Amino acid sequence: MLPWKPPWKHIARALSVLLLTAAATLVPGAAAQADAPSRGWNDYTCKPSAAHPRPVVLVHGTFGNSVDNWLGLAPYLVNRGYCVFSLDYGQLPGVPFFNGLGPIDASAAQLDAYVDKVLAATGAAEADLVGHSQGGMMPRYYLKFLGGADKVNALVGIAPDNHGTTLSGLTQLLPYFPGAQDLLTSATPGLADQIAGSAFMTKLNAGGDTVPGVRYTVIATKYDEVVTPYQSGWLSGPNVSNVLLQDRCALDLSEHVAIGTVDRIVFHEVNNALDPAHATPTTCASVFS
Repeated sequence: MLPWKPPWKHIARALSVLLLTAAATLVPGAAAQADAPSRGWNDYTCKPSAAHPRPVVLVHGTFGNSVDNWLGLAPYLVNRGYCVFSLDYGQLPGVPFFNGLGPIDASAAQLDAYVDKVLAATGAAEADLVGHSQGGMMPRYYLKFLGGADKVNALVGIAPDNHGTTLSGLTQLLPYFPGAQDLLTSATPGLADQIAGSAFMTKLNAGGDTVPGVRYTVIATKYDEVVTPYQSGWLSGPNVSNVLLQDRCALDLSEHVAIGTVDRIVFHEVNNALDPAHATPTTCASVFS
């Protein structure tokens, strides 16, 4: 009889699947990706108004895409007079709809090209960025290393994992499963980059969280089960506003998905961050605004 050997490869694959499943909560479902108008956004004929002189670029989260993540927020902003655009990034070969899985530095380069495209179409000198989860963190690489600070006025991160995540402690189990980290890195580098303490996170945050000339807003929920601990989203530095959703409305129970996709209290806070000169108090009643 052959000696028993622990099924490490099978365990590693199972752990990877579990991590993917947890991260999949970043988007409620798959819809067709589009770079054409979608309920009023991605309209390249839109010209920013005097009231809202900068186009808004929406950056989806891991496993998200340019449509699904923004079915709530994009029309909300369009109805308030913004020119709104959204991109797909971080695609893996043979994986449709579910994006944000490629290396994050490469995703930031895609954002760079997309912002250039939007600025050229609208004639604006700068854009504002609004991102959910990875989409609130990844643009910081663009701002810090790819010259994005010269093209961006503000970054609003909704439940961003600015300093990585433990996925409620799950990532801390990786060292106990030989090969699991390598499998995760090779199969879905965009996930591996988001683990707290990863090489990507170390580079991103070395020397400070922010760059001059950009306003930063972070909106987090204490019920976040994907970005853990939720405080890892906070930023330090000049021109930073860290907002805990429950400080605006203690009754709001939104977790990681809801805060970025359907929560109109968050939408109101995003609008305030994009137009601080006309900001109004965000409360539980903002759900009706």
